[in-house]
Amino acid sequence: MTRRFTGDQLVVATHNRGKLEEMEVLLGPFGIRLSSNADHNLPQPAETETTFVGNARIKAHAAAQATGLPALADDSGIEIAALNGAPGVYTADWAETPAGRDFDMAMSRAWAELDAIDAPEPRLARFCSTLVLAWPDGHDEVFAGTVSGRLVWPGRGTQGHGYDPMFQPDGYDMTFGEMDRWEKNKVSHRADAFAKLVAGCFA
Repeated sequence: MTRRFTGDQLVVATHNRGKLEEMEVLLGPFGIRLSSNADHNLPQPAETETTFVGNARIKAHAAAQATGLPALADDSGIEIAALNGAPGVYTADWAETPAGRDFDMAMSRAWAELDAIDAPEPRLARFCSTLVLAWPDGHDEVFAGTVSGRLVWPGRGTQGHGYDPMFQPDGYDMTFGEMDRWEKNKVSHRADAFAKLVAGCFA
């Protein structure tokens, strides 16, 4: 039996202001006051697991234990079919440089690795998002969402973030990088996971 959320405060276990804003829009109808790791001066815990759910659990439980409030965490990434699901949980790691994250470099690497194995078109991929809602008593609920599509090169558009410019979702002729942010949020992997979260814990 899924545990219902009955409080009026929720910590979103992120330092990403954009992600917090997305959650504020999605949870606004439920009258819940949201705060972030940054609001509580919480450090970012080390993401040492090899799965999306493992890393989301680390973040959610760390925030719940530190604040005494329920906490919601997301771990997400892109899985490229011809690369056996890579980069997957290492999606952000592919962009790491000494000067910060460079997703143009990460996208170039992904396409170069596909070229290196002469991967056929369409070069299929999917974005994955796993949401974990954790309570201070250690209980959690898990909801996973995906959106499938194909990769294009060169990337198109300056909206979104990460690998969005090279990902064209099924049924669209635009990449996530060309979509309006809020339009993308209706069809994204996170929207899929979030719809399941709302149905399970909030509706």
